Amino acid sequence: MEITERFLNYTKFDTQSSEEGDCVPSTKKQLVFAEYLKKELEAEGLDDVEMDEKGYIYATLKANMRDNVPTIGFIAHYDTSPDCSGAGIKPQIVSRYDGSDIELSPDIVSSPQKFPELLQHVGEDLIVTDGTTLLGADDKAGIAEIVQAMVYLQQHKEIKHGKIRIAFNPDEEIGMGARHFDVDRFGCDWAYTMDGGDAGELEFENFNAASAKIVIKGISVHPGYAKDKMVNANRLAAEFIRQLPDDETPETTEGYQGFYHLTSIQSHVEEARLSYIIRDHDRDRFEDRKRFIKRVAREMNGRYGEGTVSAEVKDQYYNMKEKIDPQMHVIDLVLHAMQEVGVSPKVKPIRGGTDGAQLSFRGLPCPNIFAGGVNFHGPYEFVPIQSMEKAMLVIVKICELVGEYNG
Repeated sequence: MEITERFLNYTKFDTQSSEEGDCVPSTKKQLVFAEYLKKELEAEGLDDVEMDEKGYIYATLKANMRDNVPTIGFIAHYDTSPDCSGAGIKPQIVSRYDGSDIELSPDIVSSPQKFPELLQHVGEDLIVTDGTTLLGADDKAGIAEIVQAMVYLQQHKEIKHGKIRIAFNPDEEIGMGARHFDVDRFGCDWAYTMDGGDAGELEFENFNAASAKIVIKGISVHPGYAKDKMVNANRLAAEFIRQLPDDETPETTEGYQGFYHLTSIQSHVEEARLSYIIRDHDRDRFEDRKRFIKRVAREMNGRYGEGTVSAEVKDQYYNMKEKIDPQMHVIDLVLHAMQEVGVSPKVKPIRGGTDGAQLSFRGLPCPNIFAGGVNFHGPYEFVPIQSMEKAMLVIVKICELVGEYNG
């Protein structure tokens, strides 16, 4: 089976995760795909294939050389984003893309005017959606690349490598993918998530991340008799939002700039609930942002009465850079591998997070390598077949280089 067929098979499964789920994985349908994937790994000759009750899959490609080289791993997640439907995906292949508009459906057009990154892939074969769902290259492209690389290594026994571990997990899109990952069972010296974007991307810096839940208590009184009695939680919610800087939101920032992102509002006169995510690459500025949220709540309580506004701030993950910097050999190997297979490295910070960030803080250094997809989480998502093939070759080359590793 070639990598394109493998990926297209994976898109047939709806694996959307859910913020509202109260189990692991957050949606039972993820387990349907996990069972399929487990059987595929067994059929492809992998060893030690196992899946735990939460849907975490682990497998081994045994060493074909001396065993005193590091054990490395490759990781990808199989859930898709809650932001857009992953049911009934109908992929289309645009052969030898010519740089023009792509009609996904009669009503939805993917245009290089809106998405100039399309022009970087002129002449390549693009897998796109039909405009009604996301594609799922985040991160089923990563899974296809890892599995295909393991198959390739088995077919090319002249490539000497040490023990290689692979793992696939649910619920990354809701920030829970690494929560139940068994680092000890995985048993690697270091690993890589195949969960990045366009070809060549390599990321070992990510946001520090926290969530903030704001609850505003109001008092509902008939508006005709409300003077000095009503506390309108709707109005206070608007006031809270105005306190945060307008130029520090996702739509106004880039690169290393952090932000406050209002993700949802549920609001009535008696109660309003605001959900924020807080992001910053710099740890000190990250801590300042969390303190600022709490300060706004305190100041509003000073104006409207203690207990009117509560702010619950919880850390989610941290910048893996502080864990990767002391072990830069894990990055040097990727840069070498990319150059060997003709991929131009693009080292950049992630304006987000990966499972690898949390795993790095649990003792498993785990930077992020491109999977090839672009415009994730929506109907304009696409992945060039050539990018998936390049990612697969990078995995193979990393395994080969680690086989030659001398510390």
